[in-house]
Amino acid sequence: MQSHRDPAEERPEPEDLNEKEVLVIGCGNVLFGDDGFGPTFIKEYSARGGIPSGVGLLDAGTGVREVLFDLALGERRPKRIIVIDAIDVGRAAGEVFEVDLDGIPAKKADDFSMHQLPTSNLLRELRASCGVDIRIVAVQVESIPESMRAGLSGPVAAALPEVSAMVSALIAETIPAGV
Repeated sequence: MQSHRDPAEERPEPEDLNEKEVLVIGCGNVLFGDDGFGPTFIKEYSARGGIPSGVGLLDAGTGVREVLFDLALGERRPKRIIVIDAIDVGRAAGEVFEVDLDGIPAKKADDFSMHQLPTSNLLRELRASCGVDIRIVAVQVESIPESMRAGLSGPVAAALPEVSAMVSALIAETIPAGV
């Protein structure tokens, strides 16, 4: 008689992202159009290969707060965290920009994005108390649908190569080539 095996037992152990020098976190919900930019970016960036061993890629979905909380409490943490998100701040659809963590007004911190960047409070804590360099790379959404609709708009999907280049440059600042 053959015994039943749980497929989860055959999965490789997840890598310890706290041990990485750089952690790239994609935020968003792929079921709500452009809001899924972060997870889509992580999938595409990972598929291209050639990621240095000191870099961790994480699709945090809408659970970024839990991830950051765990990092803040951990004994080890990355030198740099790069957060990838799609937000609506009234720019041209698909425009790519870095968000200054200190530039997020306190009264807007709670509604900065669909994933709430009081996550911004955790990011500030990681920077101030833990010495982690925090970078936020964002793309302006064309729209976020009111009901579920998967898939990025054309302008936001077209931003993937630019975000990829920005992330690669931020990684190279932390991890020299060949390491």
